[in-house]
Amino acid sequence: MTARPGVLIAMAPRARLAAACRRIVESSWFDPLMLGVIALNAVALGLETYDGIDAAAGRELHLANDVILGIFVVELLLRIAAHADRPGGFLRDGWNVFDLVVVAASFVPGVRENATLLRIVRLLRIVRAVRLLPDLRVLTVAVVRSIPGVASLAAITLLLVYLYGMVGWVIFHEHDPANFEHIGQSMVTMFVLLTLENLPAYIERGQELS
Repeated sequence: MTARPGVLIAMAPRARLAAACRRIVESSWFDPLMLGVIALNAVALGLETYDGIDAAAGRELHLANDVILGIFVVELLLRIAAHADRPGGFLRDGWNVFDLVVVAASFVPGVRENATLLRIVRLLRIVRAVRLLPDLRVLTVAVVRSIPGVASLAAITLLLVYLYGMVGWVIFHEHDPANFEHIGQSMVTMFVLLTLENLPAYIERGQELS
């Protein structure tokens, strides 16, 4: 089916815009530049944790964070415009959706007024470095795909800790209430034993009670 001339004329500026922005975001310098901005974001966020630095240069650090946010907004707009000829393509990329959510969260009412939420959002911006490092992106995808298997292992471990916690409570709750007062404390004790922390002390205590 042949597109009407009017439709082609309307699409031409959009296609030119998409091509121009695509050349920018796919250029060899764009990703390293954004990675540098993310590194600056991490440095600014870290400096804010020092009370002395925050007291002396807190205003400058907040200004730097606002400038960095502005750069991220421009980057996001460029990436969106690069899909102007096919808008749905932008949302089909999970990393693009993540970037959109992280950047947009900074403008949600109440977030900028809440220091804790604002720092969390700024921290999430650092995670955006994953999309700019191909090897790290591959590792991240591999970790995500391993979550179902790890979740099964965690469920089995929790079941074993619960069973042994119950056994420990039945045997020791009268003699060692500090470690086996109830099922919650018993499970904590069993979890600590799994890490082998203070194992000799627990063995000695068990020998005293036997």
